Amino acid sequence: MSTTAPPATPDRTPDKATDERLLRTSPLRRLMGRPELGSVVGAVAVFIFFSIIADSFLQASSLSTVMYAASTLGIMAVPVALLMIGGEFDLSAGVLVTSSALISSMVSYQMTANVWVGIFVSLLVTLAVGVFNGFMLTRTKLPSFIITLGTFLMLTGLNLGFTKLISGTVSTKSIGDMEGFASAKKVFASELTLGDVTLKVTILWWFVLVALATWILLRTRFGNWIFAVGGGADAARAVGVPVNKTKIGLYMGVAFAAWVSGQHLLFSFDVVQSGEGVGNELTYIIAAVIGGCLITGGYGSAIGSAVGAFIFGMTSKGIVYAEWNPDWFKFFLGAMLLLATLLNAWVRKRAEASK
Repeated sequence: MSTTAPPATPDRTPDKATDERLLRTSPLRRLMGRPELGSVVGAVAVFIFFSIIADSFLQASSLSTVMYAASTLGIMAVPVALLMIGGEFDLSAGVLVTSSALISSMVSYQMTANVWVGIFVSLLVTLAVGVFNGFMLTRTKLPSFIITLGTFLMLTGLNLGFTKLISGTVSTKSIGDMEGFASAKKVFASELTLGDVTLKVTILWWFVLVALATWILLRTRFGNWIFAVGGGADAARAVGVPVNKTKIGLYMGVAFAAWVSGQHLLFSFDVVQSGEGVGNELTYIIAAVIGGCLITGGYGSAIGSAVGAFIFGMTSKGIVYAEWNPDWFKFFLGAMLLLATLLNAWVRKRAEASK
């Protein structure tokens, strides 16, 4: 005697209320899960603090100066944050900015050509350095700390050696009277004055890079690859993520931002000192960490790096407006790094516990 399976009834369907994928997350939980939450809280605290301590801090001209300081750091902090989310570091980022400016200046001056020729050559060489870092990392399997430390030392020596060899001094020759300088200055170092407020073009570059990086992280396949690689390269490779290409692309992103920053440096001051940029790579990393990026990778946001850069700008200029001894700046920066890291860790634990 055969039996017939009973027809499906509503009681036999999965309970949607228990399906984790269909659970709605409250706005508070989503907010607690954002990597930049801790840095936003810190930024508000720093802003209120200097608003009370320094009378001139809230003036429009002062805030524009703060934004400029934040933008020069933030342009580099954005790709550095993406690289850290991908689980890697770049200790050569600071001197690469100087290298980019030096190449543009010396190529333009020596070739007596339009400065845009030097700018284009600088872009190619700077991106090549990014490819070199990524290629060496993926081929040798050495830690990024060692790879980029080697690049940092090589670039530091090349910057000084080539500059002295070509120009005879530690700085480049002036290119202010060369063809194309005025148009290049508009792109990389122009400013808009509205009353007492002066807005630098770097602020626009900064906002565009933050928006682009946020879109990449949250809306593209490459963004998913970045998080996957930072969470675990072997596991990411096992599910088909092109780990090597992703890491090389991240280093190229850092190189592109270094090129932008280098051109701003050159066209703001006309000449470049070959020893500049040393130590700035740590500041970029600090901004990313304050913004919520984990040292271990796999967690962070571009917006967080922007908030970290803004905190840096407020602190560096707020100390001046408060008429404090600027020698204390590094102390405050270190204290902010520790406090932000602890706050970000607490927020992350709370977010994980509420899931």
